[in-house]
Amino acid sequence: MRIENKSIIVTGAGSGIGEGIARRLAEEGAQVLVNDINAAQGERVVAAIREAGGRASFFAGDVTRSADVQALVQTAVQRHGKLDVMVNNAGWTHRNRPALEVSEDEFDRCYAVNMKSIYLATIHAVPVFRANRGGSFINIASTAGIRPRPGLTWYNGSKGAVITTSKSLAAEFGPDNIRVNCINPVFNPDTGLAAEFAGGPVDETRRAKFLATIPLGRFSTALDVANAALYLASDEAAFVSGVCIEVDGARCV
Repeated sequence: MRIENKSIIVTGAGSGIGEGIARRLAEEGAQVLVNDINAAQGERVVAAIREAGGRASFFAGDVTRSADVQALVQTAVQRHGKLDVMVNNAGWTHRNRPALEVSEDEFDRCYAVNMKSIYLATIHAVPVFRANRGGSFINIASTAGIRPRPGLTWYNGSKGAVITTSKSLAAEFGPDNIRVNCINPVFNPDTGLAAEFAGGPVDETRRAKFLATIPLGRFSTALDVANAALYLASDEAAFVSGVCIEVDGARCV
């Protein structure tokens, strides 16, 4: 197995892309700590992983709260004896609409979930990684941070910040043998936030509009993103840091 016995946290893993990542990493031998604010969803994912023969446990926590993130990191160390990889997947978006119509509360939540969570993960996980003489962050950003489009301006900005910050962190913590990488998925109509990204129900018209922008002719899936995360979490990527992998069917070309 490619990541046998690695201790890995996956935030926002109660559904969608996070669930796909958690399941795939467990399939390849990782000890996965599933994190979500929705306990029922998180426990469901853990049960599915265990039923498939994998190892996983759940930790309820809000990635925008320092105490919760600190406890999340400490729990991984307590349960697994170490922490090797932290996948910062939890994300949120305001509804697709003009920038001037997005409320201040929506703006604050967008940056708290998408960007402050990276700050908190760094603050609390880096000391653990340093003690272990290495570790890896995998931050789930978005193609929106590379090729922004009208309607998701503040979300786009938050993901652009994740991308730039990840590169800066990779340069800063490289001497500590800490790798930091990004994955940029394209639109997935099967995630819980799909209607927010699309600006309404994902009907055939909206699906066709999004699909027309993807040269490979299909949407991304959770498994597509999970396979990229698997590579970055593995020792095969031991010399890969500061990169963004677009899982987008050439959308950003």
